[in-house]
Amino acid sequence: MANRALEGLTIVECGATGAASYASKLMADLGAEVIKVEPPEGDPQRALGPFPGGDPHPEKSGAFLYRNCNKLGVTLDLTSNSGQAILRKLLKDADALIHDFPPTDAAARGLTYDAIGGDFPNLVMTSITPFGQDGPYRDYKAYDLTTLSAGGWAWLNGWPGHPELPPLRAFGRQAEYQSGVNGALATMGALFGRLKTERGQHIDISAQECITAILEMTFAFWPYMETPTARWGQRPIQPVDFFQCKDGAWMFVLCVEEHQWTSLVEMMGTPEWTTWEVAANRLVRASNWDALRPFMEEWVAEQDSADLYRLAQEKRIPLAPASTISDLVNSEHLKERGFFLEVTYPEAGAIKQPGAPYQFQSTPWEIRSPAPTLGQHNQAVLSERLGEDLSSLKEAGVI
Repeated sequence: MANRALEGLTIVECGATGAASYASKLMADLGAEVIKVEPPEGDPQRALGPFPGGDPHPEKSGAFLYRNCNKLGVTLDLTSNSGQAILRKLLKDADALIHDFPPTDAAARGLTYDAIGGDFPNLVMTSITPFGQDGPYRDYKAYDLTTLSAGGWAWLNGWPGHPELPPLRAFGRQAEYQSGVNGALATMGALFGRLKTERGQHIDISAQECITAILEMTFAFWPYMETPTARWGQRPIQPVDFFQCKDGAWMFVLCVEEHQWTSLVEMMGTPEWTTWEVAANRLVRASNWDALRPFMEEWVAEQDSADLYRLAQEKRIPLAPASTISDLVNSEHLKERGFFLEVTYPEAGAIKQPGAPYQFQSTPWEIRSPAPTLGQHNQAVLSERLGEDLSSLKEAGVI
C-alpha cells in the first residue's frame, strides 16, 4: 500500500453549499479520513446536476459525485439535540471540522467555536461562510452568484472594451470552489501550527474575500492610478487578442514584446500591412489596432490551429489554443499524464472526471472509493464505531 500524504488525519465535514465538500475532498484525496455528515434527506448538492441523461437522481449528481470521493458518508439531523450529541462523539477523535453553514444556521446546529472549542481544544474548526463571521454583512443571505458579484469577479467579465455594459457571471459555482481551496489550505496550515502550539483554533473563511483575493493585480491599478480594470478592451500594447482558425478553433496571441512581434511577422511571411507606419511598434499598434486587427484576423482564418500552434512553439511565439472542454478531455498530453480518470459509481456508472493538478513522487494522490451513497456508512461509523442504536435513531428521525 502506498504511503498517503495526509494518512492519519480525520476530518468531519458538514454543510450545504459544496464549499466544505470541496475543501475536504482535497484532503481526502491525499489520504485523510473524511466523515461526511449529511442531513437525513441528503446533502442539497445531490439535487444539483448534471445528471446522466438529464434525469435527476440523488445518487447521480455529477457535482456531488466529483466532490465526495474517498469519504465515509453518514446521516445526522444536526438541528436535533441527539444529532448534535452524536456529532460531538465524532469530534472526539477528529483533527478538524469543516462546515459551510452561514452563522445563523451554524448556531442552530451547535457549530459555533464558542460551543465546540472549549470541549475540543485540539480541534481545528474551519467555518466557510459568504461574508465571514463578523462585519455588517455577516448574516446576509447569499448564493454563489452573490459572493461572485460581491467579490468583484462579475465586474471583470463582460464584452471586451465595453465597460458600459452590465457585468456577467462566470459559468459554474466558482465561489464554492475557491473558498473550498482556501478552506483546505487554511485547515492544513492550522494543523501544522498545532504541532507547535498543541492546540487547535477557529478558521474564518469568507467566500467574498476568497474571490477578491484572486483578482490578480487588478487592485494595484486603483491605488496607483485610480483606474478600474475590467474586460480587457483596448490594450496599451498589442496584439493581445483571440483569433479564429479555419478549423473553428480559437487562438490566443500575446506578442507584446518587439522580438515576439518580429517573429510573428516573419512566421506570417511579412505581409505588407506589418511594414506600415501604423504597425511600427507596440504602442503605435495599440493605437491603431482596430484598423490592423482585420488583417491579422484574415491571416489566422487561413491557418489550421494544430499546425499554427506547433509552428509558433518552434519559433518561440506566445500563441496558444483556447481549449474547449472536449479538447481537454481528448487531449493527448493530458491523457499521457493521466490527468483524467474514470470512476465507477453504484448508481451513475462509470464517469470520467478530472484528477489532481499535481503529482506526488512518493505519497500519491488517488481515488480510493467513489462518493458514498446516502447513509452508506451509518453502520460502520455510527453503530460499530460509536455504539449507536441505528433503529432508534431512524425511528426518531435523527438519521
